Amino acid sequence: MDKSSNKGISRRDALKRMGLLVAGAAALGMPTALTSCSNGKKKRIILYFTATGNSLYIARQLSDENTELLSIPQMVKQGRHDFEAEEIGIVYPIYGHMPPNMVRNFIKQARIKANYKFAILTYGMLDFNAAELWDGISRKAGTKFDYINTLVMVDNWLPNFDMNEQMKMDKHIPEQVEKIKADLDRQRKWIKPATDDDRRNHDGFMFFSRLDPDVGFLKRSEKYFRVTDACIGCGVCTEVCPRGNYELTSTGVKTEGDCDFCFACIQNCPQKAIQFRSLPDDPLLARGEVNPNARYRNEHVSLWSIKESNRQ
Repeated sequence: MDKSSNKGISRRDALKRMGLLVAGAAALGMPTALTSCSNGKKKRIILYFTATGNSLYIARQLSDENTELLSIPQMVKQGRHDFEAEEIGIVYPIYGHMPPNMVRNFIKQARIKANYKFAILTYGMLDFNAAELWDGISRKAGTKFDYINTLVMVDNWLPNFDMNEQMKMDKHIPEQVEKIKADLDRQRKWIKPATDDDRRNHDGFMFFSRLDPDVGFLKRSEKYFRVTDACIGCGVCTEVCPRGNYELTSTGVKTEGDCDFCFACIQNCPQKAIQFRSLPDDPLLARGEVNPNARYRNEHVSLWSIKESNRQ
């Protein structure tokens, strides 16, 4: 018998063996989130813009444990423009069939690297050629989306709709979400087509609204909104506005600045203290508001989540 077999192992060998044991134990106990790549799961980023929670709700529905949700207003605030993942999606509400001005400018600066890119556009009543418009805007900006679809939800356009009535409608949102999920799971390449009537109707709206098609909705908040005596200074408006247009001052809440007309301020004010100004010569607000006492926020999204998404 070799005499060396009677000797104990060296300290160096013992540490080496211990290292192997620890490494093996760590591999066995490693969380699934850290090993998702080896399981073939996709990493997905979803960028979203939300005012009343509709688009945030849809972004969450299209997410799983391997998805990173990113607020576009927060990305703009941070100056973050580079995004890379296996799949990257964008979810936003359409205003006059167009993207919010902030989303439009964001895609011009964003550098999106992904094997599959998709866009889901939420709307309340009419989408017309919204998918085609986004395809043109994003292509011009240098980003081609593989899949662009629309999804109907509660219409929160206050000048035309009563929020109380809108919330009673069943718009079959779960069914729409499941269909879109199935498309994304198989990485379907499809852009919702537009008809000649869709384009004519959009052109008619643009003529009526006097909006610039290269800008979309970009207003001045001080011209369109006023804060009434019902304000208690809670500060909600200062946190939900994606442009940070509201400010608490010694004489009350003031608003000023470029506005996407997303209505986050007026919809989320708990006192209904923010109202539209009287603008009889403005085509969008000539008739005022249908029901100034009715406001809307998606039932699945908290006020805190909207604050986190938009706080400047």
